[in-house]
Amino acid sequence: MEYRKLGRTGMTVSAVSLGCEHMQGKDYSVIKPVIDAALDAGINYLDVFMSEPQVRTDIGRALAGRREQVMIQGHIGSCWVDGQYKVSRDLKECTEAFEDLLTRLQTDYIDVGFLHFVDKEADWDALVQSDVMQYALSLKEKGTVRALGISSHDPVTAKKAVDSGLIDVLMFSLNPAYDLIPKDVNMPDIFTEVLQGKKQDFSALTLEPARAELYRDCEERGVAITVMKTLAMGTLLSEERSPLGVALTEAQCISYALSRPAVACVVVGMQRVSDVEHAMEYWSATEAERDHSAVLGSLGMFQAGGRCMYCNHCLPCPARIDIAAVNKYLDLVELDKKPADSVLQHYTALENTADACLACGACESRCPFGVPVIERMQRAVQTFGK
Repeated sequence: MEYRKLGRTGMTVSAVSLGCEHMQGKDYSVIKPVIDAALDAGINYLDVFMSEPQVRTDIGRALAGRREQVMIQGHIGSCWVDGQYKVSRDLKECTEAFEDLLTRLQTDYIDVGFLHFVDKEADWDALVQSDVMQYALSLKEKGTVRALGISSHDPVTAKKAVDSGLIDVLMFSLNPAYDLIPKDVNMPDIFTEVLQGKKQDFSALTLEPARAELYRDCEERGVAITVMKTLAMGTLLSEERSPLGVALTEAQCISYALSRPAVACVVVGMQRVSDVEHAMEYWSATEAERDHSAVLGSLGMFQAGGRCMYCNHCLPCPARIDIAAVNKYLDLVELDKKPADSVLQHYTALENTADACLACGACESRCPFGVPVIERMQRAVQTFGK
């Protein structure tokens, strides 16, 4: 394992770290072996953004007696309201959710407290002036959080936060596909054209300027980047599903992210012991196996945007639809070519299926990846019959 400085925080973290989001919904008997394997492999940094109470409790149980062996990035504004995940800027909701996180993780401090899911400039501007920001700053002053950060998918908003001097760490979605997206391209349109078989000519792709500027700015200011979406939910590993139209290996994706300025670690989602083992294979890979330059240099087609990353930032849904789950089952049919009948049992087991969609559009306004959620709900109804 390689360890890197977490920017100006004074902390040192494992370059490959553990994203716990896929543990939600799993039994404790599944969660504990994953955390045991991660710690045994030298991982010392965990991201716990989920607000669902049981997964928090189970992670806390798995870490019991070993809290000092790990650093945790926990999120302020990731709340559980009326039985659903909600991104909140309400002080009461944020306070209750953060105190709940401390209680369920059996700790009295969080190493990096992240202001959760700040994806628009207006959101950051409002947050700076809000009582939630004052609450976050007070947590840092008291030592309840050792450092302060934000999680974001937007480079312009993220840079504004970095330039404010208020944050020490940035959790950012970073991979070759996102870095090469031209800012003026309508991603959903390109994605639709690719699905229709129309090749795109992006042979002159270069690092998107806003992202390049953000990474340099973080490096200069000592703001560490912890990387999410390293594998783009695994889509980068498949030629058919990759937003780039070519397949990369897990080692190449990790190598790319770790090569960016200011990056301290990649946070890889793991839900099985085998996931830990696969991620750890990076350290035994040769330089040739890690090298991503030849693959990226071969790009001639670019599938981008409009793909659900199953992050559920679109919630809460007034119809209480688990939108990520619906999209996941729809992708199994449309992208993985699984027979609809074989997926139907899982789909119909959902609390509410796509036919409950109100087409209100609230989810689309919150989605950081431009997913046409309403259209996909309609396709799910057509595919599964409800």
